Amino acid sequence: MTLKSVIFAIGLALTPLHWAVAQTPDTERVSSAERAVQADTLHEDWSALLARYVEPDTSGINLVDYARLKANTSDRAALADYVEALAGLPLSALPANDQFAAWANLYNALTVQIIVENYPVDSIRDIKSGLFSAGPWKRELVRVEGDMLSLDNIEHDILRVRYDDPRVHYAVNCASLGCPNLRVSAWKGATLDQDLDEAARDYINNPRGVFFRHDGKLDVSKIYDWYKEDFGGSRTGILDHLRAYIVPERQSSLVKDAEIRKFVYDWALNDVSAGRDQ
Repeated sequence: MTLKSVIFAIGLALTPLHWAVAQTPDTERVSSAERAVQADTLHEDWSALLARYVEPDTSGINLVDYARLKANTSDRAALADYVEALAGLPLSALPANDQFAAWANLYNALTVQIIVENYPVDSIRDIKSGLFSAGPWKRELVRVEGDMLSLDNIEHDILRVRYDDPRVHYAVNCASLGCPNLRVSAWKGATLDQDLDEAARDYINNPRGVFFRHDGKLDVSKIYDWYKEDFGGSRTGILDHLRAYIVPERQSSLVKDAEIRKFVYDWALNDVSAGRDQ
């Protein structure tokens, strides 16, 4: 066995799941553009549901009308059909940006689906994966290319590992008021980069992302603490990331030695009724 083949074998052994690094034969690569078109066509169904049930609130948070979706058996079936059809595609054969878009859309559609199945709930954390778990993230929900996957698998083992991009955290929505917004349309590979930047700006310039206190200190989303390693591994790295997306008039408040007073997060459900109750 050659040194090159030994290294390749070791690499495969260290891969946690076979889809963590896409290996597609030449015949699949040839049709990747066609598969991207097929995925985009499917995403139109998800966009239609998002447009129907996601309502931007005056707070800057996109809320979801879960009650109305639960009552509409036709749209619930459409959501289930979308999840099944998307999971049935060979996602590893898509171009990189289209893979990212597909995984993020699948994560978000599964999250909406599991909320609707358990609605009414006050928080996604009320839905359990097991006896001692808070939240449904470890529950295996969908089979993709032969593997049963949970929401945690999609976010942490695929999106974060494969793409190594902190903007992953603005792409997936955990059905909570403290989370980056669920978009009113599906992610698409063709516009992914600019759409991720827009989502980052949207979150960071909202008080649930960064809250500027009167004493000059900052209250920052817990996301930047939970996943600190994705944002430079330190408070300095977090501030550098925030400065990249903060509006110009706030730049002076995000100096390198700005003090983060605490990390905060609101786990209340991003339900349309929450906005109506305010």
